Amino acid sequence: MSNLVPILSTKMLSLTQRETLQNNYFSVIEEDFIATKNQNFELQEINSNLIFTSQNAAQSVLLHPKCQELKSKNVFCVGIKTKALLEENGFNVIVYVDYAADLAEIITLIYANENYTFFSGNLRKETLPKALKEAKIKFNEIQVYETSLTPKKIKDTVEAILFFSPSGVESYLMENKLKKEICFCIGETTAAALPNTIKNIIVANQPSIEELIEDAIAEFK
Repeated sequence: MSNLVPILSTKMLSLTQRETLQNNYFSVIEEDFIATKNQNFELQEINSNLIFTSQNAAQSVLLHPKCQELKSKNVFCVGIKTKALLEENGFNVIVYVDYAADLAEIITLIYANENYTFFSGNLRKETLPKALKEAKIKFNEIQVYETSLTPKKIKDTVEAILFFSPSGVESYLMENKLKKEICFCIGETTAAALPNTIKNIIVANQPSIEELIEDAIAEFK
């Protein structure tokens, strides 16, 4: 079939995700524009509450030999999949939201008297730490994973691009220019990383890969 829509995913998709696009007349190109790896870290001076703003941080902590000791603590996290991963592994998630800015607001307004340990990556945004510092909330931070950019030149012409993180956007733009492609972004933070000149941006209602794929299908139906 010749009228397939060429779409680029800036991370490798699961088989189901890829097939969903292919079954809806997309030809799919996939490349990982970022790489993440777990870091060695010490679980010391852990405060009463834990903060996770990514699945990567949760996965890294779950692999720690002393992970079991953390399960008595309450968890505040960003993302439904991060929440699901932690709960499946016996953690008690008391607050979860879609964005770090929302989590910062909830903590500073409702839970300001608590203390926190924030498990983060090297490229994390300042949103949450800045808000906690300004509100004089006691917290410490442990870096548990590292993200590196893996830019690649895409030679194929595509009509749509799926972006999943601000660092993915940054990595893509190191080797490629945006022209008329529709940019589908998993969340507002990712969309904000695109140049101001880009107008054809669609942000998923829920920050999930599945939602983003549904948006792409709806747009090209």
